[in-house]
Amino acid sequence: MILTMQTYESEREAVEQLKEARQRMGAELAKVVIGQEEVIEQLIVAVLAGGHCLLTGAPGLAKTLLIKSLSQLFHLKFQRIQFTPDLMPADITGTEILQQTDHERTMTFVRGPIFANMILADEINRTPPKTQAALLEAMQEHHVTAAGISHALSEPFFVFATQNPIEMEGTYPLPEAQLDRFMFNIWVGYLSEDDEVAAVRQTTTTDTEPIEPLFAGDDLVRFHSVVRRVPIAEDVVRYAVRIAAASRPGPDNPLDFVNEWVTWGAGLRASQYMVLGGKARALLYGRAHVTFEDIRALAHPVLRHRVLINYRAEAEGVTTDNLIDRLLKSVKESGK
Repeated sequence: MILTMQTYESEREAVEQLKEARQRMGAELAKVVIGQEEVIEQLIVAVLAGGHCLLTGAPGLAKTLLIKSLSQLFHLKFQRIQFTPDLMPADITGTEILQQTDHERTMTFVRGPIFANMILADEINRTPPKTQAALLEAMQEHHVTAAGISHALSEPFFVFATQNPIEMEGTYPLPEAQLDRFMFNIWVGYLSEDDEVAAVRQTTTTDTEPIEPLFAGDDLVRFHSVVRRVPIAEDVVRYAVRIAAASRPGPDNPLDFVNEWVTWGAGLRASQYMVLGGKARALLYGRAHVTFEDIRALAHPVLRHRVLINYRAEAEGVTTDNLIDRLLKSVKESGK
């Protein structure tokens, strides 16, 4: 595609904006969220790349606050949907209702809460598969259909879904094929002692400062285009592909630990999202090209929900993150 001078200047300006805003974004979010630097970086990378995220963590770790703060940072319309066992697809997408006027009755579509820029799907595994599927379809297609009529969602559109890993009773776990729709699975852990002390102090004294929006929705749409144009060497792309391929058990895989511990490995989306996320991360760090380190930095959130370990791994105390660590040590940059 041939770039006009106007397009080139617009993209160069966007790159400079991101380079200068990295520290400011962290400072704004730090007004309300203490610590969690790695989580914040992964969320910003996903937003810049236009991807959806799954956040896994125990209750009370500020997942909702973090996503709401992120929407304020980018000046996006935010909606939180609490998923429950009785939630129906129309409760999130909207439905048609009969309206009576002075002259006639008409069917009118009433938009559901999904018509926002940033959706927090709280405890997505607590709602039945039919409702989960309606949300995931909207994530993929960026529109909903009611009575045969398609209704486009606002752009940009992001879904951040949360899961509680410590209570699985009465839940409907997402199948692997649906988990694959999320760019990242971000693990939100407990704070360090110092960060927890700072969080307790901050939340039990005066009100926090409001977050100052740094960008708008139109800026994000422009960033998505810029991210995809970031150059990447073929060796780096092949590195991402080899990492994803190495997670798949089979007779052609020389890694014994993968064949012993893995039931199902990562598919094509894994390498796609490592590369796309790497491009966003490169811009965030002020670089005009993707490095091997960008791929390694995003391997865990990309692969965490795409690699299915077996009962033998669980019996030996091996986690998916342990497996990814070994993959990164085993797969060489040169491919030799």
